[in-house]
Amino acid sequence: MKIPRDLSGAELVRSLARLGYAPTRQTGSHIRLTCLTPGEHHITIPNHNPLKLGTLSAILAGIASHHGISREELMNKLFG
Repeated sequence: MKIPRDLSGAELVRSLARLGYAPTRQTGSHIRLTCLTPGEHHITIPNHNPLKLGTLSAILAGIASHHGISREELMNKLFG
């Protein structure tokens, strides 16, 4: 699956709620999300429209690494 090229930060935040991520704070245009399972994990999402491809790729790689799954599997859960 290819990375979506027109995804906004707000859409990504809604998608990550499926994995247990919840917004904990927002400073300017950046939203900080926290997931408590498996273990505590924080990720900062820029609330831009659209997200830059490299930024989105790095965010997805960090989340996949934390959950111990491949990036492809993560993208299928979020966007598939």
